[in-house]
Amino acid sequence: MNDAARLFEIFLDIQRGLPRQGPGCAEATREALALCGALPEELSALDVGCGPGLQTMTLAEALGDALGRPIAALDKYGEYLTQLKASCAARGLDRLVAPLQGDMEALPFAEESFDLIWSEGAAYIMGFAEAFAAWRPLLRAGGCVAATELTWLVAEPPEEAAQFFVEEYPAMADVETNLARLQAAGFEVLGHFTLPDAAWWTDYYTPLEAKLPALRARYAEDAMARDFVATSAREIEMRRRYPDSYGYVFFVGRKTD
Repeated sequence: MNDAARLFEIFLDIQRGLPRQGPGCAEATREALALCGALPEELSALDVGCGPGLQTMTLAEALGDALGRPIAALDKYGEYLTQLKASCAARGLDRLVAPLQGDMEALPFAEESFDLIWSEGAAYIMGFAEAFAAWRPLLRAGGCVAATELTWLVAEPPEEAAQFFVEEYPAMADVETNLARLQAAGFEVLGHFTLPDAAWWTDYYTPLEAKLPALRARYAEDAMARDFVATSAREIEMRRRYPDSYGYVFFVGRKTD
């Protein structure tokens, strides 16, 4: 196994069992959906990089009978889809969600297949601008897209936070830049908002932080894994110190002609 593959295995182990693989909350999902306005009857929706799918289930509950077919919930990793299937079964949402294993960089759908494309915390994998450009052809006329992106909220971030994200996410930009990227990809901006601080903690950082002692013990003799766990701890500390400097922002747009 090469270093990149090994790092990703460690990442999956660190994330395993968490309710979410990034910041988010049901309230933010519903708020973003409301920004889409009136949606077509017999709606067709896709959730890209769905992970364990808490947001997918929130969408399913909100859209209900408006869905013409189950939400296509796509993720590359089968264990997340297994978790999603179990959660849907427990909440009686089986008929409204269709988990699908696949690569977000090679989506297996025809053009104009969807009225709504959703993605929480996953667009960065392709690149924020690149993701919108790739998704646009899959939307029908007037279709909507909604995605969250890690974003600077201040013009001059604290040096410590800036240095951390230069190393961890060098493509991170400010709100104005991301809005411009959305428009350049062929979308009218319907709205944007910053997720509340609680969206970082309740289903993500709090359970992740609780895992760190066991992870440190498990990887005590593994330098690569130990460094990865230390980075996760440092990421949590950055959030504690600088919650007003950056955040996850929901960006919502409608496909233009």
